Amino acid sequence: MLSRHGIRSLCCAALTAAMFAGSSASWAEEVKIGFLVKQAEEPWFQTEWAFAEKAGKDKGFKVIKIAVPDGEKTLSAIDSLAANGVKGFVICPPDVALGPAIVAKAKLNDMKVMAVDDRFVDAKGNFMEDVPYLGMAAFEVGEKQGMAMAGEAKKRGWDWKDTYAIINTYNELDTGKKRTDGSVKALKAAGLPTEHILFAAQKTLDVPGSMDATNSTLVKLPSGAKNLIIGGMNDNTVLGGVRATESAGFAAANVIGIGINGTDAIGELKKANSGFFGSMLPSPHTEGYNTASMMFEWVTTGKEPPKYTAMDDVTLITRENFKQELEKIGLWN
Repeated sequence: MLSRHGIRSLCCAALTAAMFAGSSASWAEEVKIGFLVKQAEEPWFQTEWAFAEKAGKDKGFKVIKIAVPDGEKTLSAIDSLAANGVKGFVICPPDVALGPAIVAKAKLNDMKVMAVDDRFVDAKGNFMEDVPYLGMAAFEVGEKQGMAMAGEAKKRGWDWKDTYAIINTYNELDTGKKRTDGSVKALKAAGLPTEHILFAAQKTLDVPGSMDATNSTLVKLPSGAKNLIIGGMNDNTVLGGVRATESAGFAAANVIGIGINGTDAIGELKKANSGFFGSMLPSPHTEGYNTASMMFEWVTTGKEPPKYTAMDDVTLITRENFKQELEKIGLWN
């Protein structure tokens, strides 16, 4: 039988152990990851951030968000993350050529790094395939774009005999080339004759650049060209092409333009009538959630993400559904 002294000693020991356990829990280091994006004001990146934070709430980690519009701010942000005890970060860089500098800075700070949306390239312009990357499967998304254009042409009852496609290209960018290659493959598979597909090389990846490219190609169309399909690697390359068809006298009903990205097409889709039919909307919510989760697992368990995770989940948004689809992922204001 324990004496009063023995019972008192046991109680003190239990209380001390409980206090120590509580103190240890409070001392436990909070897991933090960084999420750096090049254009924080863009709805796309706002959505990625929001769903990265959702992953943090679901799995128990904190996301530190930093805008990195240029190289100087990018390297400074990495140092800031390290000072805050961050062991790894996800980044969409302002310039993919910063890849080697970002990796070197991460190694200097003993941090893990993963790229999202835009893949790092080295000094020779080659992809840095040793850095884990999650982004759109360019060729496959391009195929879906081409299938959507062909499907709408079929729905309108267009005859391939008087239907032509102008594809605005920017082959200097590997992602852009893969997208347009995929689109062309789908159009050919749908039955559009190869000789009815014209290519327009762009000098710049913007609306004016694609408008200029399309204008220079419209003059090559035969007199029997009645209907036009306008393609390109993103929304702006298609928007410029559609503008050119308007100036050339093509009615909106005789033009099908489908872009890729969705976020740059909202203003055009609000218009009641335009040759710009729609856009292939990717999944920024999925990308934000998945990359944040992968980084958390990497820094806590050592499980490195795949070197390349291809995302080909896209939704065709048109005037009929764009508001509802954008609302689903927080891209509608």
